[in-house]
Amino acid sequence: MNVEKILSISGKPGLYELKVQTRSGFVAESMIDGKKITVGLRSNVSLLSEISMYTHSEEKPLVEIMRAIAIKENEGPAISHKEDNEKLLAYFKQVVPDYDEDRVYPSDIKKVLNWYNTLQAKGLVSKEEPKVENAESVKEQVVEEVKAKKELKADKAETPKAKTKK
Repeated sequence: MNVEKILSISGKPGLYELKVQTRSGFVAESMIDGKKITVGLRSNVSLLSEISMYTHSEEKPLVEIMRAIAIKENEGPAISHKEDNEKLLAYFKQVVPDYDEDRVYPSDIKKVLNWYNTLQAKGLVSKEEPKVENAESVKEQVVEEVKAKKELKADKAETPKAKTKK
């Protein structure tokens, strides 16, 4: 399962795929309806490859949880995120037996199942080992590009414009 360019954008429903970077942010395509949106640098964006959930022993990466769901469902769809909380909690307990009930809320489980079903509908889930070995380099590259753009803006703001004589 390769989720290196799959994003969750705060305030926007569903998942997005990173398409291209722009001067003021980047362009992402909705995995629900295929619409492209521009996302500014100030938006709160999370890479799925960087998200983890609490367990009693450690933080478990989201891709491992999705892989466990894919194994349980034989790469088919999971239960709906709209089920009642007891069903969701029982289902998630089967997938991740040692998740921390005090720090993982039903809303978190709903989000994970919704994301899994979205990725499954696009054919992006698998039982294979997660492929996030270069996620850190992708993240560092994005951070460096954002810093460079901010520095460029700051340099432009500090450079006084030359006065022209009339």
